[in-house]
Amino acid sequence: MHYRRFGRLDWEASVLGFGAMRLPIIGDDFGKIDEAEATKMIRFAIDHGVNYIDTAYPYHSGNSEAFLGRALQDGYREKVRIATKMPTWLVHAKEDMDKYLDEQLGRLKMDHVDFYLLHGMNAERWQNLTKLGVFKWAERKMDEGKFGCLGFSFHDEYSVFKNMIDAYDGWALCQVMYNYMDADYQAGARGIRYAASKGLAVVVMEPIAGGRLALKSHKEIEAIWKGGDKKRKPAEWALLWVWNNPDVTVALSGMSTMNQVRENVRTASYAKPRSLSPKELTLYTQVADKYRQYGFIQCTGCRYCQPCPNGVDIPEIMSLYNEFYMKDRNDEVKAKYKAHITPEKGAKRCTKCGKCEELCPQHLPIKETMNRASFIFEQED
Repeated sequence: MHYRRFGRLDWEASVLGFGAMRLPIIGDDFGKIDEAEATKMIRFAIDHGVNYIDTAYPYHSGNSEAFLGRALQDGYREKVRIATKMPTWLVHAKEDMDKYLDEQLGRLKMDHVDFYLLHGMNAERWQNLTKLGVFKWAERKMDEGKFGCLGFSFHDEYSVFKNMIDAYDGWALCQVMYNYMDADYQAGARGIRYAASKGLAVVVMEPIAGGRLALKSHKEIEAIWKGGDKKRKPAEWALLWVWNNPDVTVALSGMSTMNQVRENVRTASYAKPRSLSPKELTLYTQVADKYRQYGFIQCTGCRYCQPCPNGVDIPEIMSLYNEFYMKDRNDEVKAKYKAHITPEKGAKRCTKCGKCEELCPQHLPIKETMNRASFIFEQED
């Protein structure tokens, strides 16, 4: 496992962080974590050098934090640093900040967390929290020992990102979306550079685009990757691109299987900044261009759009939509759709109410995509 200095802190974080957002589940209930398997996965990762764990209030329908508190028993809590996040969209008064932090610590069965992030920050939430005096509140809580450092996760434009960093000298970290399909999206590479120049640790979310960049892809994309100096799996390519940036501290991976944990730990054992050759970097550009040509939708499966008022399984439909184009419109994906998506959860049930688009941190055209997915997958044979 490789490690990098965590911003201004006198501590080195593992380049691979464990995101407790896509843990294995039982059946189709995203809120029902397979605790036995997930515990094995997290402890395996820690035993192999991972020392940064990320969770949040809404993950796994509100069950991620409580699970993590149980999984980190038997001495594992002392081996890692924990980050969780304030549910900023639920904070409407100063008292709410105390309420949710206390609830989260109770769920985690911890008297403190190492990092507390303002979750999913955008211009509107930023304005609300600054009006409520979030910095004074945070400094009081840090003095009380409730959490060690303050940070934020981000989903908005670069100008908002820069303003947030400049407004407060006490930030320890920022969490941003970054992968080879999203290099300049939202805060982007420019924001990462700026944050690092100000002494913040940079934690990357969605380095594999919610697993989309790990899928077996179209033969033309596979042919591009074969032009590299070494044979690598798609997820390996994606992670190495993120770690190639010396300003990135940690790449979070929301791992769902033990095999994913093993492979990502192995990749993190040799990941170094500026290690990709100019030839390899050209391959990423070619692959990204090809994905866009196929109509790649940059959904990360975060599930913030759920539940849909009409029962539409938006994340799964988005995933199958991408897979359909990544596999050159393969009819097998149509069969997969029919096997996994019941009529009650299908794209045809979308009424274009727009609630999902209001909640989507990526601001994706979900209504339009559901319309296309219905045409592709739900036509009568």
